[in-house]
Amino acid sequence: MVKNRGKRLTRYTEDYVVFDLETTGIRQGFDRIIEISAVKVRSHKVTERYTTLVDPEMHIPKGATAVNGITDDMVKDAPKMKEAVQGFLNFIGNDILVGHNIHTFDLNFICDAAMETLGAEVNNDYIDTLYLSRKCLPQLSHHRLTDVAEYFGLGTEGAHRALNDCIMNQSCYEELGKILQKIQPVSSDIRCPLCGAEMVRRSGKYGEFYGCSNFPGCRGTRKR
Repeated sequence: MVKNRGKRLTRYTEDYVVFDLETTGIRQGFDRIIEISAVKVRSHKVTERYTTLVDPEMHIPKGATAVNGITDDMVKDAPKMKEAVQGFLNFIGNDILVGHNIHTFDLNFICDAAMETLGAEVNNDYIDTLYLSRKCLPQLSHHRLTDVAEYFGLGTEGAHRALNDCIMNQSCYEELGKILQKIQPVSSDIRCPLCGAEMVRRSGKYGEFYGCSNFPGCRGTRKR
């Protein structure tokens, strides 16, 4: 489904919403959301939570249940997709979204569900901690959320349930942010002339310059 989306950012911010989905599978356009969770963060601390199971109005395959533990019986009295997605959109407002692998997975599902049920777009800018992990922790051989959490000595119990993953990822993002602020100074008031993303200070053959934070997807640059 064609959709407009916000810009992917590479930065640390103190105020944001972490979100995570559980689904019946990985096939966009066929599989459905079965759980939506989000936590709102202000000045490093979780201040509010939103979490709901969702009735996908289809059978949950055994493979999905094996991953997240969610069964048909658990969702039979849960809100339908429209109600659950509306609650999520009300909760996130215009906040920056944070999540792990949301660029290629979770955002695709939530954008499709919002358009399908409400005719609404999800235009929030977002930060994908998978990309941050690859940038900040290149020494890791794998960058799953549990890998990142274990690196920082954080608990991983209850992984693959949406709210637990949100709480885990919030702690990971705070730790990744400490590293990112040291290795990548960001100028949030300078935007890429090509895609509009934030520019970061880099050093090159001819000295320092500003490069797009979406590199290598975008190669916009600007002189200091």
